[in-house]
Amino acid sequence: MAVYKIGELRGMTGAELEKKLGELNLALLEGGTENPKKNRQIKKAIARIKTLQNEKKKA
Repeated sequence: MAVYKIGELRGMTGAELEKKLGELNLALLEGGTENPKKNRQIKKAIARIKTLQNEKKKA
């Protein structure tokens, strides 16, 4: 699973962000606690996407 930078995410549409969010949530569920570092990266990417979604709603 790739780690998404905020610059990459800002260029995506709302539908693309929703798709990435679903993929990351699924990866987090499948990954479990096997690799704590990877789980942390996935959680941060989820937070970035949710932040961007809130910014787009307010704009």
